[in-house]
Amino acid sequence: MTRFFNPGKHEDAASDARLHAPATARNRDVILDVLKAHLPETGSLLEIAAGTGEHAAHIAPQFPNLHWQPTDIDPRHLDSIDAWREHVGRGNILRARHFNLLEGDWPIDHLPEPLIAVMAANLIHISPWEVSEALVSGAGQVLDTGGTLYLYGPYKREGAHTSESNEAFDTSLKERDPSWGVRDMEAVVELARDAGFGAPDIIPMPANNFSLVFKK
Repeated sequence: MTRFFNPGKHEDAASDARLHAPATARNRDVILDVLKAHLPETGSLLEIAAGTGEHAAHIAPQFPNLHWQPTDIDPRHLDSIDAWREHVGRGNILRARHFNLLEGDWPIDHLPEPLIAVMAANLIHISPWEVSEALVSGAGQVLDTGGTLYLYGPYKREGAHTSESNEAFDTSLKERDPSWGVRDMEAVVELARDAGFGAPDIIPMPANNFSLVFKK
């Protein structure tokens, strides 16, 4: 939820609000491949902590019948999301909405089609643990049977880091904010089980990340 990275202006965006996060360009296609294999083609998707908006701009057009609702708590990110939305011609991307998982109701009442998926990329490790709790429990409440919760990012497995680079990343996160850090995958899976989700599909991703796909 809190901005950790310092995204800069997109190289072609000197005159607008678009921000560019280098990691997005590296992971957007592999995330797209996972979503193509696990998402239905119709309905609405709620993206939590959408950041610069580049995931929405790149992935949403590949699901033309899926209404994509990006959210974030950072005003600068909200402006960037909407600027990217305009850049790709709006299409099926809804206007960005402010949403703090720890405050207020989930922004779903306005969605044009039933909510079928909740997505959060690179959020769980860059936020306090109570954000993860609110994310997973809230998703369990707003998604009906068959709904999908998609989480992307680094995780420890059975209490151990999966790479030396992840261990160093974890240290840097905690130096920035002691409440942040690479989480135990098993703890996230337990949250999801308590929220009514089944066991996840666990998909290894580049750069020692994972995709977790939960079905309710």
